[in-house]
Amino acid sequence: MRFGFALRLMGTAANARVLRESARRAEEAGLDTLWVPDHIAIPPDDTEGSGGRYLDPLTSLAWLAAATERIRIGTAVLILPYRPPLPTAKAVATVQELSGGRLELGVGVGWMNAEFRAVGVERRRRGRVTDETLTFLRDAFDAEDDVTVSNGQPFVFRPRPARPRIWVGGAPPHALDRAARLGDGWMPMNDDPATLERAAMELRARFADAGRGIPEIAAGGALGRRSAQEDVERLDELAALGVTEYIHGARYHDLDGFLRSFDPLMERIEAYRARS
Repeated sequence: MRFGFALRLMGTAANARVLRESARRAEEAGLDTLWVPDHIAIPPDDTEGSGGRYLDPLTSLAWLAAATERIRIGTAVLILPYRPPLPTAKAVATVQELSGGRLELGVGVGWMNAEFRAVGVERRRRGRVTDETLTFLRDAFDAEDDVTVSNGQPFVFRPRPARPRIWVGGAPPHALDRAARLGDGWMPMNDDPATLERAAMELRARFADAGRGIPEIAAGGALGRRSAQEDVERLDELAALGVTEYIHGARYHDLDGFLRSFDPLMERIEAYRARS
């Protein structure tokens, strides 16, 4: 199992010093991945915890790529209906190219009504728009001779690095169906084995029906709130279900807060790997 940390791109933690030092420490400790969230337009009555301050995810990942060398970087998740397909594909390809192929692309359909109003997209169309954007992304990265089509116009899609792994976030059944058709795996924001067991079985069945291999699953949760033994046992259960990455998230407002969450995480990872 790989392990990742969900960095905060919101509030007072969203600054160059905290992001750079957090990324440096994660890389030095041998963590596999850094993940960032996506909010684009927070309404004035919903700013608790962030103050309405959010950094752009893809821009932040480009900056983090330059601040690191090995650790992978990903979106958890990029809300596709907020963004037009072609500029999004160009930004994704640019981060993948400049990071040396370290990008992990988690995607989702979104949920916040205010954000859909702000970007001028009907919320009820978010599933269809997400499918259309994912189809365009896959076509662009898989294009023969680097030529793809947008709105009837053929064009050269370069740079065209290897397509990043696509994780589809969200709840069953729609996310599982979308992952089997257009993704490489599923990203539930849940780490309860009892809750995930049936969905993991269904996901594998959908991939098998589509003639595809074994899907990836990235579970999101928090380690360090239970005893070390309980956390390791939970990781064992998740691995048995087919979870291939665990994404640890925490609320923090500064570097000290990051470290208070990061250090117990690394202790759990060490204990888990010692048993495996």
